[in-house]
Amino acid sequence: MLESIRYKRGNLQLLDQKKLPHVQEYVVIGNAEDGWKAIADMQVRGAPAIAVAGALSVAIEAHQLRDDVELATRFVDAVAAAEFIATRLSYLVSSRPTAVNLSEAAVRLSRFVREQAPSVASAQALLDLYVLEAERMLVDDIATNQALGKHGAEYFRKNIRDNDLRVLTHCNTGSLATAGYGTALGVIRALNETNSLKRAFCTETRPYNQGSRLTAYELVHEKIPACLVTDSMAGALMSVQSKGIDAVVVGADRVAANGDTANKVGTYTLAICAKHHNIPFFVASPLTTIDLAIPDGSHIHIEERPSHELTTFGGVSTAAAGIDVWNPAFDVTPASLIHGIITEYGVITKNDSGVFDVANFIATHRPATSTSTSTAPVAKQQQQPQQQ
Repeated sequence: MLESIRYKRGNLQLLDQKKLPHVQEYVVIGNAEDGWKAIADMQVRGAPAIAVAGALSVAIEAHQLRDDVELATRFVDAVAAAEFIATRLSYLVSSRPTAVNLSEAAVRLSRFVREQAPSVASAQALLDLYVLEAERMLVDDIATNQALGKHGAEYFRKNIRDNDLRVLTHCNTGSLATAGYGTALGVIRALNETNSLKRAFCTETRPYNQGSRLTAYELVHEKIPACLVTDSMAGALMSVQSKGIDAVVVGADRVAANGDTANKVGTYTLAICAKHHNIPFFVASPLTTIDLAIPDGSHIHIEERPSHELTTFGGVSTAAAGIDVWNPAFDVTPASLIHGIITEYGVITKNDSGVFDVANFIATHRPATSTSTSTAPVAKQQQQPQQQ
């Protein structure tokens, strides 16, 4: 499986996804500034991967500081060290504001260190504690994605078709967008592992081509039967009986309390096409991507990217000079177009009133709060990352 994040304690490397599929090159992250730049420049992307990369970039700093001979003068106590970590996490959130996972992780980790600080003996011990929690996120994300993929695949086999499924996806939601395995692409991977997949279809995903550069790259690498189409071909693909798309599954950057979902621009169009052709449309989202503080999609801030990402490709101009550009990175798909939300604890479906009761699902399934920030299914826990 491809690795978007390579980590050993004291060493963090992120796969530069801007250079894929032609070059596999890792960028060394030495502090939070490096992490911010890698996230903002989309060298690392995908809501889950952004959160893990951000947390680990602060862990790199914390690990370096614990051995600083001037640590005692820099932080008078563990409380001061906790505030430093919280400040660094808050700074990272500004790198890409739409993806909720990073801000959710920043809030959880900041709360954790602040709660622990009064009972921790020293700043050094507090920094060590943070490093362990950040490392746990890396492990938990893989476990979460595997559980999500399993639930999605089981739901598809039970409710759509038990084999020969043809599934369309958008953007990149695989191991490159997460710590490993993937969300929407994790569902496709799980279907393939159980010999239930006939073919995956992936959109090119303009203007940054995450589908053709990254998803297609993962599918070929994993030897999963797949076909690439342009974004504008999706409606035609759904209408062709011989192709027979059985389901659409996409990832998410933020899910509102009512189920409205912000995802890579073009997702909304796919959902409309799927609705017209009576094809079930699913969102694959770990609970960390669900934002109950936002009642609906109208409250989601949509990031706008630089115009050159639309008007150039590979450094070559592809548009008329002087044309105005609108380049939103995301759009919002209304819950009315979504059949189900696949999570690591099962699939959220609509109640008898035709609405998602997301809050009740989370209250029922999310683990009780503990001293750890871990939210991964217990049965899927794996070993901690290797230390140097």
